[in-house]
Amino acid sequence: MKKLVLGLTLLAALAGGASAQQAAGPRMADTASVDGIVAALYDTISGPAGKARDWDRLRALFRPDGRMIVHGPNKEGGTSTRVLTVEDYIGRVTPLFAKEGFFESELARRSEQFGQIAHVFSTYESRHAQDEAKPFQRGINSIQLVNDGQRWWVQSLVWQAESDRHPLPERYTKGR
Repeated sequence: MKKLVLGLTLLAALAGGASAQQAAGPRMADTASVDGIVAALYDTISGPAGKARDWDRLRALFRPDGRMIVHGPNKEGGTSTRVLTVEDYIGRVTPLFAKEGFFESELARRSEQFGQIAHVFSTYESRHAQDEAKPFQRGINSIQLVNDGQRWWVQSLVWQAESDRHPLPERYTKGR
């Protein structure tokens, strides 16, 4: 009898562990379509100051070798490109998000798809509060996606903020 109870307890623990692993994985709606994965990207990084972000959800959107790349002006007046792993990005923004709110939303989108690859030019607006009238920043996220036959993955995300030198062209501020 003790062996039966021990066996059932072990089986229940293993089943609980399996469901916990599934819960930590990607949400089906996040990775089933290009629209879903782009919406999930914006959702995972947005929130009020001090709100913990769902970094496991963000990690689940990217291929293990996926990268986040910021391209923009540097202190010397030139342009720099910083290539980050998802972990680098999380480490970089977590202290900032602890102090101030960050809400990024999609303003417009241009997409191209061929077979199981897609490219999305997603114009964004960033605010410190969801109800702020004017964004403090706008720019473009260039998102490269791949589908492995099961789901969509972010392979790379390159972004550049709008500046006086590089204002957003009107064709990237209207429509989806």
